[in-house]
Amino acid sequence: MNRYDGVKVLLTGAASGIGRATASRLTGEGAAVYGVDLSAAGLAETAAAIGGPGTFASHVADVTDEPAVIAAVRDAAAALGGIDVLVNVAGIHKTTPLGALTVDDLMRLFQVNLVGTALFCREAAPHLPDGTGAIVNVASLSAVQGNPYMSAYSASKGAVLSFSLSLAAELSQRRVRVLSVSPGSTDTPLTRSPDMFPEGVDPTYFGRLAAPFGAARPDQIAAVIAYAGSSDAAYQTGVDLRVDGGSNM
Repeated sequence: MNRYDGVKVLLTGAASGIGRATASRLTGEGAAVYGVDLSAAGLAETAAAIGGPGTFASHVADVTDEPAVIAAVRDAAAALGGIDVLVNVAGIHKTTPLGALTVDDLMRLFQVNLVGTALFCREAAPHLPDGTGAIVNVASLSAVQGNPYMSAYSASKGAVLSFSLSLAAELSQRRVRVLSVSPGSTDTPLTRSPDMFPEGVDPTYFGRLAAPFGAARPDQIAAVIAYAGSSDAAYQTGVDLRVDGGSNM
């Protein structure tokens, strides 16, 4: 399928994991993707992995830096000749047992997961074409499912869900769609990081919360993101698409 032939996509978090898989999926369907991430090395690896027929260009930026976001969106619109779809994948994860939770933990999670998403939406929305434009924000199953040691992370992703729903209502007059995609457990460099198991965290809880289908691959999440941003989802807005392998059955 080449649902993205001629479609111009601005993608955050493109340097690894779900973001890299999304870049590969969208360019594979013909999109011109402008990938943003803090990691220049990761963006270079993504570019090397892209096989076309679409194209991939990259831009290094911190999604929490407002001037950098403004510049990234401006440069993306110039390089692509406009923006049809915005996909916000950039995010961080941190397990935070209540007794060890700090204000810095809270601030950093919300700055990256919510503020970064909101800034890109604010800056990209004026570029999106009425009637066909779309925004896809990556949230998390943790936003609606109680997970121990994840209260701060879950709260930040719950904020992404709420933000996306209200933004969908605001942009509905322009018929610009806004959807969120909520992955369950996904095998990425982020979830394999030693930071997932700080002192005081019982690592066996991940096994107890495992989905019947097991952990997702990044490309399985990317497939749903590609659907959400495509014309196949033209009659969907203000909804969350869960990709959870049966976790909520």
